[in-house]
Amino acid sequence: MKSNTLFSYLCAIPALFVFSSCGTSSAENANINVDTTILNNSSNAANHDTGIASPVPFDSASYLEKIEHITNGDSTGRWPVKTSYPAKGAILPYKRIIAYYGNLYSTRMGILGELPPAQMLEKLQGESRKWEAADPSMPVQPALHYIAVTAQGSPGKGGKYRLRMPFHQIDSILNMAKKIDAIVFLDIQVALSTLQEEIPQLEKYLAMPNVHLGIDPEFSMKGGDVPGKRIGTFDATDINYATDYLAALVKKHNLPAKILVVHRFTKAMVTNYQQIKTGPEVQLVMHMDGWGAPARKINTYRQFIAKEPVEFTGFKLFYKNDLKETPARLMTPEELLKLKPMPVYIQYQ
Repeated sequence: MKSNTLFSYLCAIPALFVFSSCGTSSAENANINVDTTILNNSSNAANHDTGIASPVPFDSASYLEKIEHITNGDSTGRWPVKTSYPAKGAILPYKRIIAYYGNLYSTRMGILGELPPAQMLEKLQGESRKWEAADPSMPVQPALHYIAVTAQGSPGKGGKYRLRMPFHQIDSILNMAKKIDAIVFLDIQVALSTLQEEIPQLEKYLAMPNVHLGIDPEFSMKGGDVPGKRIGTFDATDINYATDYLAALVKKHNLPAKILVVHRFTKAMVTNYQQIKTGPEVQLVMHMDGWGAPARKINTYRQFIAKEPVEFTGFKLFYKNDLKETPARLMTPEELLKLKPMPVYIQYQ
């Protein structure tokens, strides 16, 4: 049973979820999926009379309690975001994802490629324990966030200024992830290419239940500039293409809900955010990707993530770049848990 406080809180925002006793009964007005059962094919016993799997009730009370927890007392009216209940197997908001980011060919692109695999995995587990201690109510899901398509300073084959990683490297990441029960994100820096060209190249991996997607507007050079010369951009139409693609895979292969991470640290990196679509099959994380001193990072989060809400939020910590400005330290889990809303995806680079 949900507490009276939670019930009163939800009744105060009837546009978010449907509760008949709150006086809201129209699915159209609430814009919410009111189907309160989901099928869990991995654990449901078959109905002996019909041979059909029995539906498992969706625990809406637990879900809403988690949503209230990560909303963290925000009073702006922007959070929580109006959305639908997630598809089966959703990770968010039940767990907080702690991810290591990088590329195996470079020690400069992130901690994932900087350390030997065993040492890297041990360090990731150490960070995960810090987060679980700081917020025991949210278990940690470790993740490896691998840049599978990297922006380049030269045109390369095809003149697209991007380099696709060989599949054996992605396979290596998957094998590392298995050792600590981590999930995997494949990140795309399109450069002069497009998501329409790049995402299908990774379909065999994205069709796996433990593989998710990241897209980086910083290196989406719609004007034809060389990556790194200026900051790129994605529009809502680009992000919607990615979510539609993932949603189709979830439906086709009966997969758990996918996660899409969108990097952002300026306003122009994402345009028309109000038109970004959300749905039960894909959980969308707008990820604060800026580096610097704590005050700078918090301001970036508030201006470009919290003020333009989509669904869930993320926050990046840089082991090196965050030390370049006074007070030259990484923010702690305890500090980030004070943000409104709380980030549910934390990335270390």
